[in-house]
Amino acid sequence: MRKTFFLVVFCIGILNIYGQAYTIENNQIKTKNTVQFIANDFKLTEASIDALNIIATVLKEKTYISTLRIEGHYGLNNNEKTNQDLSEKRALEVCNQLIVLGVDCKRLLPVGFGSTKPIATNTTDEGKKQNERIVFVVAAIRNKAIGGMSLDGGGKTIAAYTETTCH
Repeated sequence: MRKTFFLVVFCIGILNIYGQAYTIENNQIKTKNTVQFIANDFKLTEASIDALNIIATVLKEKTYISTLRIEGHYGLNNNEKTNQDLSEKRALEVCNQLIVLGVDCKRLLPVGFGSTKPIATNTTDEGKKQNERIVFVVAAIRNKAIGGMSLDGGGKTIAAYTETTCH
């Protein structure tokens, strides 16, 4: 009886951990863990692997998601060209890691936004941290763009990705 009780509690705990690993809100796949990079660089930290594993699992389970836009946002620098460049490199690095995890590259669209879409002020450290982010947006289902929007969401698509990496 006691072993059964502990087994049930253990299973409920596992379901709570993995059952809540992600949500899909407003066409965005959100994970508990965030994608993080080395400061002022596009190299992923080890802590990012958990989040990317969850995204890869979602895409493997939800085969109807035909295009996932990986949005890179960065606005910590006063130079907009630098912000744009780093946001693109970060989006591309996330795509490359998802490919390593088994995601078909044709389902991924890396896009850089630089500092054009802040969600907080850049005058505080907390605001800057919120603006430096990767966003996973479901852009197309069964090869149809959601809401008639362009797949790139108005950001800059990384041409090198589509020309060399994937095709």
